[in-house]
Formats: sequence, C-alpha cells, structure tokens
Amino acid sequence: MSDIFERLMQHSGPIGQHRERAHGYFAFPKLEGDISNRMIFRGKEKIIWSLNNYIGLANHPEVREADAEAAARFGLAAPMGARMMSGNTNYHEQLEAELAAFVKKEDAILLNYGYQGMSSIIDAICERHDIVVYDAESHACIIDGLRLHQGHRYVYQHNNLDNLEKQLQRATALIEKQKSGGILVITEGVFGMAGDQGKLKEIAALKKKYSFRLLVDDAHGFGTLGNSGAGAGEEQGIQDEIDLYFSTFAKSMASIGAFLAGPKNIIDYIRYNTRSQIFAKTLPLPLVVGNLKRLALLKSKPELRKKLWQNVHRLQQGLREKGFDIGNTNSPVTPIYMKGGVEEATAMVMDLRENFHIFCSIVVYPVIPKGHIIYRLIPTATHTDEDIDATLRAFEETKKKLDAGEYKVEAIPDMATA
Repeated sequence: MSDIFERLMQHSGPIGQHRERAHGYFAFPKLEGDISNRMIFRGKEKIIWSLNNYIGLANHPEVREADAEAAARFGLAAPMGARMMSGNTNYHEQLEAELAAFVKKEDAILLNYGYQGMSSIIDAICERHDIVVYDAESHACIIDGLRLHQGHRYVYQHNNLDNLEKQLQRATALIEKQKSGGILVITEGVFGMAGDQGKLKEIAALKKKYSFRLLVDDAHGFGTLGNSGAGAGEEQGIQDEIDLYFSTFAKSMASIGAFLAGPKNIIDYIRYNTRSQIFAKTLPLPLVVGNLKRLALLKSKPELRKKLWQNVHRLQQGLREKGFDIGNTNSPVTPIYMKGGVEEATAMVMDLRENFHIFCSIVVYPVIPKGHIIYRLIPTATHTDEDIDATLRAFEETKKKLDAGEYKVEAIPDMATA
C-alpha cells in the first residue's frame, strides 16, 4: 500500500513542479491597490492586462457605494442557510427577474459560482441515457461537469461544424438504438483562451436537421457583446435559439456568482434539483444588492462598453500592424501567439514586468503544446491610449529578443517569494 501524501510529494503536477521558483511571481502573484488599469506588483506600478474587469465596474464609484451600503445594512452573513430552506429574499428574486429580462429569457436562477454552477447544471439536467456533444475547447467547468455525467459524451473539433454534425449523427444513432435519452450540445459564446466566438448561429441552424437542446456558456460575452450587452447570442442574432444561457458575474459584472436563464418550467426544475445550490449557503445579500447595481449600470451606461471596444480595436489593430499573430479573436480577449519553451516564456515575462512594467498572463505547456507560448491580454474600459501604446512598444522589443534567442535559459528564473 502506498501513502497518498508521499505520492503527492513525489508527483507535484505539471505546473506545481515549478512552484519553488515560480510561487508569488509567475504563479500566485499579488496585485495590490485599487482594481484598475494600473496596480502595484512587488512595490512597483504595472500596466495590468490580466483582469476580466471588462467595462470597469470593479471600482466604479456607484458600485463601491452600493457594496458598502449593502454590507453596512445587511452584514456578510445574511441571509443564513441554503436558499431553498431559509436563504431566499426579494432581492434574490429581483435579480433573477432582471437578469432573465436582460438576456430575453423567461426566467433565471442565481448560482453561487460560475465554475461550480456550470458543473452542477450538467449534472442536474442530464441522465445516464442522455448524450452530451461539446466543443473540444470548452472551459474546465464544462469538462468537470461532464465527469459527473453518467452517459455518453462526444467531443467535436473546435468550432468545426462538419465535425459537430458527425458527432450529432453518432449521438442520434445511439439514442435511436437505446430507445431512450436526448442530446445536449454545449459550447461557449466566447472562448476565453483564443477569444473567438462560438459559431452559435450555425449550431442553432442544425436544429432543423437534428433534435437537441443548446446550452451556451457566455462568461466572456455577457456585458461585452451585442447591442445591449446581452452577449454572443444577441451579437449573432440567435438569442431565441439558445435553450439555456449561462454566464458568470466574475467578468463584466466584476463580482461573485453566476446565473442560468431559460424557459420558466426548466429553470424551475433546475432550481429544485441542482445539488450544489440545494446544499450550499445562498449568495450573501451584499453581493446580490451589489449585482443589482452592476446590472443597472451595464444597462444604463453603454458608453462603458463603447470605451472597452475602442481599446480593443486600438490594441488588436496595433498588434496586427506590428506583425503579431492574435489568431481569430472577435472579442475583447486578445491572445498573442509566439514560439518558445517554458523557460524562455518566463524569462520574457520577467523582462516585461521588470523593465517594461507590463503585467499580463502567460499560457505554456501543458495547457498548450510544447514549444508554444500564448500571452493573453484583457483590454478593459479603464485602459488608456498611453497604456496601449506602451504595451505595443514593449511587445515589439521583447519579441525581437525572443527571436534572437536572448531569453534562452536552462531553468525558470527563481523569482519565488521567501
């Protein structure tokens, strides 16, 4: 018999193996100061490109005031208990109603967290004879939800409609063979790594040939896409074709929690059968009241979304003009694709942070194949033209160094905190 703890110490994981050099710098960094375009990292101001504060609500004065007033009035404990038992309030129901109306659905249910919420939804609505067909680049919360699913699941190549149709044919054939079950297709409104929108319009059109329901995770589209900010479905003109619409408050709303919207009878079923909500304490009232204010600002201040998109276009156009590969993004998410190993990537990140005062997220192996690097920039409404121009210059200079081999090192720089 082996000791579980001994195994964990011997095999710390593909990212954990670097913790002794990376902790506090490349992993688990500490950003200090008000959430904004510039914050403090290790005592120095940096231009921050790693926060999903898309329309700048995190430190909006009206949001801060609403949060403070709600905390003073209710405290952080209220209401106590799970929502079904003792944790329901008029504010919870008001937020659900306003969210449903905003995304043009009959009803909505609040969820404590986006990650937990998505995983729980899949578990609640799918039984063992049901089949899930999902995009290969679906978020980890979807993948973990599928691990709970006892039935078959078929993955289709990312945004590949021909491959999706093949998987729908497989699923349909299996349903007919077992004479039981239905099909759920899951995709995303915006894929958070590459920034490309899911092909919702084309997927919805397949309903004419195949029988399935469509669940869309629109965490990055909610608040950023569409004429009103209602998301990727509105942007693509097919919001009505989305059967279940999911989003989190952790992006455009700059808060905690999530919601699922859809037909009232289905939302009612989910409300009474989602284990992670039935057996968990309800969202505290300061968060609920604060989210009501955030939603009101999202609806009443379109200039915030306009400013976001001005910054998105300036940043992405500037990168393209300088010859950078930013893929097929058609959202604020801005990936920069480069070649190099983990060691080179961390050396470049260190140069960006220490000498150019640019803080952005980096993605390397094992998340993506060896030899590849993705820098992921998130423009927000709080960024300035000066921020963007400085960042473009920084990437231009560091890319030259990367191509010249100046970042080749034998190991990750040791920048761990003591």
